[in-house]
Amino acid sequence: MGVVIGLVLGAGLCCVWWSCWAPPRRPAARGDGWAARTQDLLVQAGAPQVTPGSLAAASTGLGVLVLFVGVALTRAPAVSFCFALMGAAAPFALVRGRARRRRARLRDVWPEVVDHLGSGIRAGLSLPESLAQLGDRGPVELREPFAAFAEDYRVTGRFGDCLDDLKARLADPVADRIIEALRLTRDVGGTDLGRLLRTLSGFLREDARTRGELEARQSWTVYAARLAVAAPWVVLAMLATRTEAASAYNSVAGSVVLLVGAVCSVAAYLTMVRIGRLPEDPRVLR
Repeated sequence: MGVVIGLVLGAGLCCVWWSCWAPPRRPAARGDGWAARTQDLLVQAGAPQVTPGSLAAASTGLGVLVLFVGVALTRAPAVSFCFALMGAAAPFALVRGRARRRRARLRDVWPEVVDHLGSGIRAGLSLPESLAQLGDRGPVELREPFAAFAEDYRVTGRFGDCLDDLKARLADPVADRIIEALRLTRDVGGTDLGRLLRTLSGFLREDARTRGELEARQSWTVYAARLAVAAPWVVLAMLATRTEAASAYNSVAGSVVLLVGAVCSVAAYLTMVRIGRLPEDPRVLR
């Protein structure tokens, strides 16, 4: 009896001592870092084979190339440096633009995917079979990842691991919700999956309709703002082709003018993007 009391007392003292120390910092969860977010953008842009490091290296190389070419043509390092920064940002802008356009296309496709799943489940197919058939009968834009899921499931038979791989291939918040609903149904069972999919399909169609109307109304404003930001730099590029005009920016005053102009352009563009940005669904169910 004394041994038991001693063990309980020791465990209590250990817990009191443990509570006095801060818990160890947890490592960043998957998707919290820059690399994971950039990888999601690359997948959404249709380039999953490109790594974030390769994209960063391409941006750096392009920026250095633009700097050397600009110095050789204009003899104005300050002007060349500004355009080198634009060149370095171009690959990231290209990836973001492609990802945004592909998300817009898939926004109209996901309700069809949900309808296919609901039809397969009502027909008596299992969840893996319903997902696998999307590789043959689903929307063309999404057949490849679902065909890869079917192949993985035939090889391993691990439904949960195959769903994780499918989420990584799709990198889409709508796909995350659909996959987690299927996983939950597979794990705990239930008869409400068909109703859930029909409700989700209705929400997705309504969201796509509303977002399409908003984007159509604001598109001309966004393009006009982008043109207004780019116009001064196009004029500067044309002026820099003349040696006497480019040499004016080699002075301290010229560098200050470029710096102020760059700060104003970036601030105006970011403000425009912030005001006109529509809310995007984050990936909370990775």
